[in-house]
Amino acid sequence: MNTVYFIGAGPGDPDLITVKGKNIVEKADIIIYAGSLVNKDILNCRKDESKLYNSASMTLEEVIDVMENGIKQGKSVARVHTGDPSIYGAIREQIDRLDELDIKSKVIPGVSSFVASAAALNREFTLPDVSQTVICTRLEGRTPVPESESLEKLASHKASMAIFLSVQMIDNVVDRLLEYYDENTPVAVVQKATWPDQKIVQGTLKDISEKVKEANITKTAQILVGGFLGDKYSLSKLYDKNFSHEYRDAKK
Repeated sequence: MNTVYFIGAGPGDPDLITVKGKNIVEKADIIIYAGSLVNKDILNCRKDESKLYNSASMTLEEVIDVMENGIKQGKSVARVHTGDPSIYGAIREQIDRLDELDIKSKVIPGVSSFVASAAALNREFTLPDVSQTVICTRLEGRTPVPESESLEKLASHKASMAIFLSVQMIDNVVDRLLEYYDENTPVAVVQKATWPDQKIVQGTLKDISEKVKEANITKTAQILVGGFLGDKYSLSKLYDKNFSHEYRDAKK
Protein backbone atom coordinates (compact mmCIF):
# COMPACT_ATOMS: atom_id res chain seq x y z
CA MET A 1 0.00 0.00 0.00
CA ASN A 2 2.04 2.98 -1.28
CA THR A 3 -0.48 5.62 -0.28
CA VAL A 4 -0.36 8.14 2.55
CA TYR A 5 -3.83 8.67 4.03
CA PHE A 6 -4.74 12.08 5.44
CA ILE A 7 -7.52 11.44 7.92
CA GLY A 8 -9.93 13.88 9.49
CA ALA A 9 -10.22 12.65 13.09
CA GLY A 10 -13.20 14.87 13.88
CA PRO A 11 -13.59 17.55 16.56
CA GLY A 12 -12.67 15.46 19.61
CA ASP A 13 -15.19 12.75 20.45
CA PRO A 14 -13.50 9.46 19.43
CA ASP A 15 -16.81 8.20 18.04
CA LEU A 16 -16.85 11.02 15.48
CA ILE A 17 -14.00 9.75 13.35
CA THR A 18 -15.46 8.14 10.23
CA VAL A 19 -15.61 4.35 9.93
CA LYS A 20 -13.27 4.61 6.94
CA GLY A 21 -10.79 6.73 8.88
CA LYS A 22 -10.84 4.40 11.87
CA ASN A 23 -10.28 1.37 9.65
CA ILE A 24 -7.14 2.96 8.23
CA VAL A 25 -5.82 3.92 11.69
CA GLU A 26 -6.39 0.33 12.88
CA LYS A 27 -4.25 -1.08 10.07
CA ALA A 28 -1.58 1.62 9.81
CA ASP A 29 2.06 0.78 10.49
CA ILE A 30 2.97 4.44 10.95
CA ILE A 31 0.69 7.12 12.43
CA ILE A 32 1.59 10.81 12.41
CA TYR A 33 -0.96 12.79 14.40
CA ALA A 34 -1.48 16.46 15.24
CA GLY A 35 -0.88 16.02 18.96
CA SER A 36 -1.78 19.55 19.99
CA LEU A 37 -5.40 19.06 18.88
CA VAL A 38 -6.24 15.43 18.15
CA ASN A 39 -7.79 13.48 21.01
CA LYS A 40 -5.29 10.68 21.59
CA ASP A 41 -8.14 8.31 22.53
CA ILE A 42 -8.90 8.20 18.81
CA LEU A 43 -5.64 6.27 18.37
CA ASN A 44 -6.47 3.58 20.94
CA CYS A 45 -7.56 1.30 18.11
CA ARG A 46 -4.10 1.19 16.52
CA LYS A 47 -1.91 -1.90 16.36
CA ASP A 48 0.45 -2.38 19.27
CA GLU A 49 3.41 -2.53 16.91
CA SER A 50 2.52 0.66 15.01
CA LYS A 51 4.89 3.62 15.29
CA LEU A 52 3.41 6.86 16.59
CA TYR A 53 4.72 10.35 15.78
CA ASN A 54 3.41 13.60 17.26
CA SER A 55 3.68 16.26 14.55
CA ALA A 56 3.28 19.10 17.08
CA SER A 57 7.04 19.04 17.60
CA MET A 58 7.99 18.21 14.00
CA THR A 59 8.83 20.35 10.98
CA LEU A 60 7.33 19.82 7.53
CA GLU A 61 10.57 18.21 6.38
CA GLU A 62 10.57 15.79 9.30
CA VAL A 63 6.97 14.79 8.64
CA ILE A 64 7.70 14.15 4.96
CA ASP A 65 10.83 12.15 5.83
CA VAL A 66 8.81 9.83 8.07
CA MET A 67 6.22 9.36 5.33
CA GLU A 68 8.79 8.78 2.60
CA ASN A 69 10.85 6.30 4.62
CA GLY A 70 7.71 4.44 5.65
CA ILE A 71 6.44 4.10 2.08
CA LYS A 72 9.89 2.97 0.87
CA GLN A 73 9.78 0.21 3.49
CA GLY A 74 6.33 -0.89 2.32
CA LYS A 75 4.63 0.44 5.44
CA SER A 76 1.12 1.87 5.57
CA VAL A 77 1.04 5.51 6.68
CA ALA A 78 -1.83 7.43 8.32
CA ARG A 79 -1.56 11.20 8.79
CA VAL A 80 -4.20 12.12 11.37
CA HIS A 81 -5.48 15.69 11.52
CA THR A 82 -8.12 17.22 13.73
CA GLY A 83 -11.60 18.06 12.42
CA ASP A 84 -11.67 17.97 8.65
CA PRO A 85 -8.19 18.29 7.15
CA SER A 86 -9.35 20.54 4.31
CA ILE A 87 -9.98 23.44 6.75
CA TYR A 88 -6.85 24.99 8.29
CA GLY A 89 -5.20 21.59 8.06
CA ALA A 90 -1.99 22.60 6.22
CA ILE A 91 -2.29 19.45 4.13
CA ARG A 92 -1.70 20.93 0.68
CA GLU A 93 1.99 21.54 1.36
CA GLN A 94 2.36 17.93 2.49
CA ILE A 95 0.47 16.54 -0.49
CA ASP A 96 2.55 18.59 -2.94
CA ARG A 97 5.79 17.31 -1.41
CA LEU A 98 4.52 13.75 -1.70
CA ASP A 99 3.59 14.36 -5.34
CA GLU A 100 7.17 15.47 -5.99
CA LEU A 101 8.33 12.19 -4.46
CA ASP A 102 5.82 10.25 -6.60
CA ILE A 103 3.99 9.08 -3.47
CA LYS A 104 0.23 8.78 -3.72
CA SER A 105 -2.01 10.37 -1.12
CA LYS A 106 -5.70 10.28 -0.31
CA VAL A 107 -7.80 12.47 1.97
CA ILE A 108 -10.47 10.96 4.22
CA PRO A 109 -12.85 13.75 5.29
CA GLY A 110 -13.87 14.34 8.89
CA VAL A 111 -16.32 16.30 11.03
CA SER A 112 -15.14 19.89 11.38
CA SER A 113 -15.34 21.75 14.68
CA PHE A 114 -17.61 24.38 13.16
CA VAL A 115 -20.36 21.87 12.37
CA ALA A 116 -19.74 20.09 15.69
CA SER A 117 -20.26 23.45 17.42
CA ALA A 118 -23.56 23.99 15.63
CA ALA A 119 -24.60 20.49 16.68
CA ALA A 120 -23.67 21.22 20.30
CA LEU A 121 -26.06 24.17 20.13
CA ASN A 122 -28.80 22.25 18.26
CA ARG A 123 -28.70 24.93 15.59
CA GLU A 124 -28.80 25.03 11.77
CA PHE A 125 -26.57 27.44 9.84
CA THR A 126 -28.90 27.76 6.86
CA LEU A 127 -32.33 28.89 8.02
CA PRO A 128 -34.86 30.08 5.39
CA ASP A 129 -35.14 33.89 5.23
CA VAL A 130 -32.24 34.21 7.70
CA SER A 131 -29.14 32.93 5.91
CA GLN A 132 -28.35 30.50 3.14
CA THR A 133 -24.62 31.09 3.33
CA VAL A 134 -21.97 29.96 5.81
CA ILE A 135 -18.65 31.81 6.00
CA CYS A 136 -15.70 30.03 7.64
CA THR A 137 -12.88 32.42 8.40
CA ARG A 138 -10.33 33.56 10.95
CA LEU A 139 -8.67 36.75 12.15
CA GLU A 140 -5.17 37.49 10.99
CA GLY A 141 -2.49 36.64 13.52
CA ARG A 142 0.98 35.30 12.85
CA THR A 143 -0.60 33.85 9.71
CA PRO A 144 -1.98 36.69 7.55
CA VAL A 145 -5.40 36.86 5.91
CA PRO A 146 -5.87 38.36 2.43
CA GLU A 147 -7.08 41.97 2.68
CA SER A 148 -10.06 41.11 0.50
CA GLU A 149 -11.14 38.64 3.20
CA SER A 150 -11.01 40.99 6.16
CA LEU A 151 -13.59 40.24 8.82
CA GLU A 152 -15.33 43.55 8.15
CA LYS A 153 -15.81 42.76 4.46
CA LEU A 154 -17.10 39.28 5.21
CA ALA A 155 -19.41 40.63 7.89
CA SER A 156 -21.02 42.94 5.32
CA HIS A 157 -22.87 39.91 3.93
CA LYS A 158 -24.51 39.26 7.31
CA ALA A 159 -24.28 35.54 6.60
CA SER A 160 -23.91 32.83 9.23
CA MET A 161 -20.29 32.94 10.34
CA ALA A 162 -17.93 30.44 11.94
CA ILE A 163 -14.73 32.13 13.09
CA PHE A 164 -11.80 29.81 13.77
CA LEU A 165 -8.59 30.41 15.72
CA SER A 166 -9.58 33.86 16.98
CA VAL A 167 -11.17 33.62 20.42
CA GLN A 168 -8.00 35.00 22.03
CA MET A 169 -8.78 38.22 20.11
CA ILE A 170 -12.46 38.34 21.01
CA ASP A 171 -12.49 42.13 21.58
CA ASN A 172 -11.06 42.70 18.11
CA VAL A 173 -13.53 40.24 16.60
CA VAL A 174 -16.49 42.01 18.18
CA ASP A 175 -15.32 45.50 17.22
CA ARG A 176 -14.95 44.52 13.59
CA LEU A 177 -18.22 42.62 13.38
CA LEU A 178 -20.11 45.59 14.82
CA GLU A 179 -19.38 47.55 11.66
CA TYR A 180 -22.16 45.56 9.98
CA TYR A 181 -23.95 43.40 12.55
CA ASP A 182 -26.31 44.89 15.13
CA GLU A 183 -25.04 44.72 18.71
CA ASN A 184 -27.97 42.41 19.55
CA THR A 185 -26.85 39.83 16.98
CA PRO A 186 -26.60 36.47 18.77
CA VAL A 187 -23.17 34.92 19.26
CA ALA A 188 -22.09 31.57 20.65
CA VAL A 189 -18.58 30.49 21.60
CA VAL A 190 -17.97 26.76 21.82
CA GLN A 191 -14.71 25.57 23.28
CA LYS A 192 -13.56 21.99 22.55
CA ALA A 193 -16.81 20.92 20.90
CA THR A 194 -17.71 17.26 21.66
CA TRP A 195 -14.88 16.82 24.21
CA PRO A 196 -15.84 15.85 27.79
CA ASP A 197 -14.84 19.35 28.95
CA GLN A 198 -16.75 21.15 26.21
CA LYS A 199 -17.74 24.68 27.23
CA ILE A 200 -20.47 26.85 25.69
CA VAL A 201 -20.98 30.58 26.18
CA GLN A 202 -23.90 32.37 24.52
CA GLY A 203 -24.76 36.03 24.27
CA THR A 204 -24.81 38.89 21.79
CA LEU A 205 -22.16 41.07 20.23
CA LYS A 206 -22.91 43.48 23.07
CA ASP A 207 -21.86 41.14 25.88
CA ILE A 208 -20.08 38.09 24.43
CA SER A 209 -16.58 39.47 24.97
CA GLU A 210 -17.12 39.87 28.70
CA LYS A 211 -18.73 36.44 28.98
CA VAL A 212 -15.86 34.75 27.16
CA LYS A 213 -13.34 36.35 29.48
CA GLU A 214 -15.34 35.35 32.55
CA ALA A 215 -15.37 31.76 31.26
CA ASN A 216 -11.59 31.95 30.71
CA ILE A 217 -11.85 30.73 27.11
CA THR A 218 -8.61 31.61 25.33
CA LYS A 219 -8.11 28.91 22.69
CA THR A 220 -9.56 25.89 20.84
CA ALA A 221 -12.93 27.56 20.40
CA GLN A 222 -15.34 28.42 17.61
CA ILE A 223 -17.06 31.80 17.46
CA LEU A 224 -20.45 31.42 15.76
CA VAL A 225 -22.27 34.58 14.73
CA GLY A 226 -25.56 35.32 13.04
CA GLY A 227 -29.31 35.30 13.07
CA PHE A 228 -29.34 31.52 12.72
CA LEU A 229 -28.70 31.42 16.48
CA GLY A 230 -31.93 33.31 17.09
CA ASP A 231 -35.56 32.19 17.03
CA LYS A 232 -36.97 33.98 13.98
CA TYR A 233 -37.02 32.09 10.67
CA SER A 234 -39.36 30.80 7.99
CA LEU A 235 -40.35 27.15 7.63
CA SER A 236 -38.64 25.34 4.79
CA LYS A 237 -40.41 24.58 1.51
CA LEU A 238 -39.07 21.04 1.70
CA TYR A 239 -41.84 19.84 4.02
CA ASP A 240 -44.47 22.48 3.22
CA LYS A 241 -47.75 20.73 2.39
CA ASN A 242 -48.50 23.43 -0.19
CA PHE A 243 -45.20 22.96 -2.00
CA SER A 244 -44.73 20.21 -4.58
CA HIS A 245 -41.47 18.68 -5.73
CA GLU A 246 -40.13 15.58 -7.45
CA TYR A 247 -41.10 13.24 -4.61
CA ARG A 248 -44.36 14.77 -3.37
CA ASP A 249 -47.37 16.61 -4.74
CA ALA A 250 -48.81 19.60 -2.95
CA LYS A 251 -51.73 18.78 -0.65
CA LYS A 252 -55.09 20.20 -1.71
